[in-house]
Amino acid sequence: MLLTILLFVIAGIAEIGGGYLVWLWLRESKPLSYGIVGGIILVLYGIIPTLQSFPTFGRVYAAYGGVFIILAVLWGWFVDKKTPDMYDWIGAAVCVVGVSIMLWAPRS
Repeated sequence: MLLTILLFVIAGIAEIGGGYLVWLWLRESKPLSYGIVGGIILVLYGIIPTLQSFPTFGRVYAAYGGVFIILAVLWGWFVDKKTPDMYDWIGAAVCVVGVSIMLWAPRS
């Protein structure tokens, strides 16, 4: 279970971080190197979820989507300095519940 969570967090940081670097390059006129590094990180993001032990692509990516939402809220808080409100936290909590159900519910 800890490896699953760790891989989701690493994937999320790679996706958000890589996307952020591309954003900075295209939207805030940072050097091309930001976009190149961001693109490389995004390619790595595409590889990381394949390291999960779950057998189905759809379930892994659906569960990762919930983790991504939580990480995006945290990224906005710490990097963009936008404090999440009560509804952001409620939404993030709902995502945690959803991810937990999708990944660890007993199946036959």
